[in-house]
Amino acid sequence: AYDYYLRLPQLRKLWHSTDFPNWNNEPILKPILQALEITFRFLSIVLSDPRPYSNHREWTRRIESLIMHQIEIIAILCEEEEQNSDTRGTAPTADLSSSNSSVSRSYSEASLLPRLATWYKSRDVAQRILLSVECQMRRCSYTLGLGEPNLAGKPSLLYDLVCKPNEIHALKTTPYDERVENHENHAVHATHQIAESWIHASRKVLERIADAVLSRTFLKAAEDCYAVERIWKLLAEVEDLHLMMDPDDFLRLKNQLSVKSCSDETASFCFRSKELVELTKMCRDLRHKVSE
Repeated sequence: AYDYYLRLPQLRKLWHSTDFPNWNNEPILKPILQALEITFRFLSIVLSDPRPYSNHREWTRRIESLIMHQIEIIAILCEEEEQNSDTRGTAPTADLSSSNSSVSRSYSEASLLPRLATWYKSRDVAQRILLSVECQMRRCSYTLGLGEPNLAGKPSLLYDLVCKPNEIHALKTTPYDERVENHENHAVHATHQIAESWIHASRKVLERIADAVLSRTFLKAAEDCYAVERIWKLLAEVEDLHLMMDPDDFLRLKNQLSVKSCSDETASFCFRSKELVELTKMCRDLRHKVSE
């Protein structure tokens, strides 16, 4: 029921798609960029919340902080990619000086962020996010292409082809929307989609750490361990978003979701991530992968 509610089968299909075979970071950065895009949608949900008792200012601060920390980890992973001679230059980018107009756009056309930068409710926070992208990506040879100033005129990541924002936003609805009238439904849905995307990416990083240990490239393994540590802190920040949800609305949502969606469904609804359990086991087993 949990996977069905979050539409995880469709999300996993996007995570596992391979559009750039020569880009080693695709299995990691793709779900992370998709989590970032879902967070942009989450920001629009919060700013559109009509409930007078919702703390809109604090919600906005929390979502902005979450976006900033995601961008920081993305920048770290991109920098490490550029430092590695085996992966340097493999990211799919568009050179702004190229005469090919089909790939020379300086920003995404499908992402929500450029549109949030023009909406009066989100203009200020979106502009701060764009400046954060500009600052965090300064040490990387390319930028994300989300509409940031790109003062250095660097190549832009083909964000729309990598992230596929339109396909991500097509998964914003839940199978229970028709019978669940609760604004927290969309907040819970977005929160867990973000968490699951990062959990998947973290598992891919852990697999890369295991390969690095086996090949005795311990410096690379140590750098990825640092990334995993940052992801765990980010997951804690995502989990804390539940504290911002209205208790009455959240408990009512849990009761609404507990109603069986079909007569032959035997498992009750539970907010329990199997992927998170596996991630915890992988981190626990990592201590055994030490050099002799």
